[in-house]
Amino acid sequence: MNTYYVYILSSQRNGTLYVGSTSDLIKRVFEHKNKLVFGFTAKYNVSQLVYFEAHDSYGEAATREKRLKNWCREWKINLIEEKNPRWNDLYEELLG
Repeated sequence: MNTYYVYILSSQRNGTLYVGSTSDLIKRVFEHKNKLVFGFTAKYNVSQLVYFEAHDSYGEAATREKRLKNWCREWKINLIEEKNPRWNDLYEELLG
């Protein structure tokens, strides 16, 4: 069974936010951190993994990603701070 992830990256605490989804969270965040993903995250140095959640299907993850992208900034910050109040970079924890 595959796991799909919805994640939020930040440039810094309360900084620029990016919402994405993937089936390989470690690989995808690595790509963002090393600017292998050209575009928004590379341009604005958005590479700290501050939130993620797992889903059982691609459809669930894609739907959730779209919803989060449409949320106002305040709601996204509240979501991050519920689980990660210090805005730690969770990437290192994934590598574990």
